[in-house]
Amino acid sequence: MAKLRMTFACWNYDRTRALMDDSVRPDGIELNYLNLSVEETFFRMLRHREFDAAEMSLSSYTMSLFRDSPFIAIPVFPSRFFRHSCIYVNANSGIKEPKDLIGKRVGCPEYQMTAPAWIRGILADEYGVPVDSVTYCTGGEEEPNRPEKLKLDLPSNIRVEPIGPDKTLSSMLASGEIDALYTARMPSSYRNAGGKVKRLFEDYVPLEQDYFKRTGIFPIMHTVVIRRDVYERDRWVAQSLYKALCEAQRITYEDLYQTAALKAMLPWTAAHVEQARRDMGDDFWPYGFARNEHTLSTFLRYSHEQGLSKRRLDPHDLFAPETLEEFRV
Repeated sequence: MAKLRMTFACWNYDRTRALMDDSVRPDGIELNYLNLSVEETFFRMLRHREFDAAEMSLSSYTMSLFRDSPFIAIPVFPSRFFRHSCIYVNANSGIKEPKDLIGKRVGCPEYQMTAPAWIRGILADEYGVPVDSVTYCTGGEEEPNRPEKLKLDLPSNIRVEPIGPDKTLSSMLASGEIDALYTARMPSSYRNAGGKVKRLFEDYVPLEQDYFKRTGIFPIMHTVVIRRDVYERDRWVAQSLYKALCEAQRITYEDLYQTAALKAMLPWTAAHVEQARRDMGDDFWPYGFARNEHTLSTFLRYSHEQGLSKRRLDPHDLFAPETLEEFRV
């Protein structure tokens, strides 16, 4: 019997590479892995639904559930990132600590992006910076004319202003037209503006380690979604993809701690793995529902508090029910 042919758009992560090179094959599926940047994948999937399955912004996916719900997710998280390091400030803005952000103009490529949503939530919970205490300026970070991929319908107390069609957030941060930037990608002006752009938290690793120790949260940025029509036609594909992605990740866990020769170009890879295991446990990048429920619940609270979700969802609402439990022998 012929296998089901599916397209899967995802970046070339170490934890998904076994699907890209065909060393792991989902049961019953002939997978066409399209190695695309996250910006291209999200834009094409959200606007045109071009792929059968794809990596997807957790925030965008959550918002899509309040539209026509075109996708359903499986509890795989190819991108996670502590975001204390991703708050950039103009050196002359007077911002020395988080509360100095209050009343400022803060850029973010899209208000609905997952990274800024986590940053806003962490700043509110941990540092007393209310979500509605700044003005958000949205647009392209390095290229002009980046729109919101999903239309916003925000409460009146949240102020979002698109930047001009010929401007970029990175250059505006260096010039002082905006005071700060919440973003996923490091802006070019942090590297080449001669010290005009700094991180709010330059020594961010201890802060992020303490945050995890206190909260147990390793922020989830992306999940994996299946186009709902594909899923409804062949519901078994959810489990098949989930199993394959878990196996690809297992291989990466082994590769990271291979000491005969380093498979990643970091001199102290083994030491990094040992540190992560001490701080976060052996499964420091967990897939599956149970171990991620608290992190997902926190994000869904942020999404609702920030006006992105019209009601606060339960984590169970996000995923194909077949992937919420496993068989036992």
